[in-house]
Amino acid sequence: MRRALALLLVLATVVTGCAALERSRERWWEGRRDASGQAPDPAATPDAVIQVYGARAAGWRGVFALHTWIVLKPAGARAYIRYEVIGWGVDRGLEAVRVNRTGPDNYWFGAAPELLLDRRGPEVERLIGRVRAAIAGYPYRAAYRTWPGPNSNTFVAHVARSVPELGLDLPPTAIGKDWMANGVPLGTTPSGTGVQLSILGVAGVLAGVEEGIEVNLLGLSFGVDVKEPALRLPFVGRLGVPSR
Repeated sequence: MRRALALLLVLATVVTGCAALERSRERWWEGRRDASGQAPDPAATPDAVIQVYGARAAGWRGVFALHTWIVLKPAGARAYIRYEVIGWGVDRGLEAVRVNRTGPDNYWFGAAPELLLDRRGPEVERLIGRVRAAIAGYPYRAAYRTWPGPNSNTFVAHVARSVPELGLDLPPTAIGKDWMANGVPLGTTPSGTGVQLSILGVAGVLAGVEEGIEVNLLGLSFGVDVKEPALRLPFVGRLGVPSR
């Protein structure tokens, strides 16, 4: 059994290394960044909308991790507002939280975005104010670190924990989601449906109704989704019943 696990680990390492090398050769900055057509037309959607998207990170980082962002549209609004954390320029004094850098559902440097959360309707309107308050209270507006955080996924996880009614289940490839604000080791899972122990995003464990059971080792997450049966794996994400 140990030999089989060791062989799988070596194989995964080799495959991942090759994939990372291949992605590093891509001209990712030339990848498509147009709309993916997943956000509803605001002119035809009078209700309030909250969406969360995730797409593979640019370059070799995309082998390991997603980049996630939040989209809001208050009731009656004719346009979306997109919020995300981006590391480029933070070391030169730019704020990490960026607004409307691109469209709500656009491709991320060639990577197709996946819709992780879609909430609409009258009850969503009251949540938008709380989401905005959570965004304003994000504690790492002048800091960014790809691994283990704080990064774009730390930002989205912070908002999700602040507004647990969203019930956001971030995939295991959202590296940085386990970085807890202000270094606090114990808190709720991003979905607000469980508890989590995390040591600076490098090691920890969580258990939640939405997330299932997940172990974090060096920022890589391994687990089992019980509610919607699936494995939660690094590199590949969820493997099993599609998440609703």
